[in-house]
Amino acid sequence: MKKPMTFAVCGFGNRGMEAYSAYAKNCPEQMQLVAVADLLPERRKAAVETFGVAPERVFDSAEKLFQAGKLADVLIIATQDRDHVPQALKALDLGYDLILEKPISPDWEECIALRDKAVETGRNVVVCHVLRYTPFYSTLKQMLSKGAIGTLRTIDAVEHVAYWHQAHSFVRGNWRSSEETSPMILAKSCHDMDILRWLADAPCHALSSFGHLSEFKAERAPEGAALRCLDGCKVKDTCPYDAEHIYLDHETTGYRSGAHGWPATVLCNGTATEEKIYQALKTGPYGRCVYHCDNDVVDHQVVAMEFENGVTATFTMTAFTRENRRTIRLMGTLGEIEGDMLSHQIVYRPFGKPVEHIDCNNAKATSGHGGGDGGLMQAAFALFSGETGEALTDIRASVDSHLMALAAEESRTHGGKTMVLNQD
Repeated sequence: MKKPMTFAVCGFGNRGMEAYSAYAKNCPEQMQLVAVADLLPERRKAAVETFGVAPERVFDSAEKLFQAGKLADVLIIATQDRDHVPQALKALDLGYDLILEKPISPDWEECIALRDKAVETGRNVVVCHVLRYTPFYSTLKQMLSKGAIGTLRTIDAVEHVAYWHQAHSFVRGNWRSSEETSPMILAKSCHDMDILRWLADAPCHALSSFGHLSEFKAERAPEGAALRCLDGCKVKDTCPYDAEHIYLDHETTGYRSGAHGWPATVLCNGTATEEKIYQALKTGPYGRCVYHCDNDVVDHQVVAMEFENGVTATFTMTAFTRENRRTIRLMGTLGEIEGDMLSHQIVYRPFGKPVEHIDCNNAKATSGHGGGDGGLMQAAFALFSGETGEALTDIRASVDSHLMALAAEESRTHGGKTMVLNQD
């Protein structure tokens, strides 16, 4: 039996700890967590007490982890967007294989530099485009590959962000500012750009995009709205974005409703309690009125694309939905496919034949992103241990989606200008 691979983590937050390091608990025969770097003491404490990392291998900065030399076989980088490439370049020089949280970088030149460095060093860089590893999207890919709808001609995809998710992550939260992190189309929807490129099975030739920040700004605030939800807001009882409701009583995200993981753990920087949530809402960014934050990313955007093989696609990202989900329609010369990732349901409508209903739900789908988080970790282990030769989302496979997203943002900020993509 092979020994488990050793892992270190830079950025022990929601993704680094709850999404990826949790795999070590479920599959200890594959993964052993041996080192962690994080700025926050609560997270460093969790690394020791919850994951059993030796205290001398827990660091308060990525720089100190790198100064200690190579401590593991694989490094997971799950820090903020603009830290990814500088840290990844140092890690490659130390000889690490990498699991890199998306996006790679909001800067195209950095994406190219990292790709070239990975090739130069011969190391593996697996980007966390986790949707490719889900039962839902892998089923769609298999159906297309087998010619289930003949030749694919058109894709129509929608990312339903959900009003509460937009408020949490992109108005109050870490990804609210395109200058500090990345534009919305990259931070949230590079997953979708990657999936569209994968399903179309060709590079994107040209695209155009429109979108705006329309709702979450001061001039849209209801009369009587306070700067913070707990500061005597006069519209608190009727506002769907009320922070107390979202984090304590909401049916999906409320702590009192049983949601003791994300997003409550983000507010509390670790284990959540009702007391900690209230303290965070009183003093931290997540208690602010959504109309009085410092956000600048869009709350809705549409992209129209043409791929080099003639496939056309539309993608819509919108905050204004009740549920957090993705839906897609694939239209070909011999039929169409409609899918809903949230319900794991696919409807297959071949022309001239009976309609089929396919349920993609299985045990893998119990992990985050519809089973993609666990699926990625399983695939990464197979790659790093030599069982497979290439990951679905290595750095070379992932740069196309970043080019598409950055071109879409360039188009959006220039009145929908058509962008012709150069793949060189």
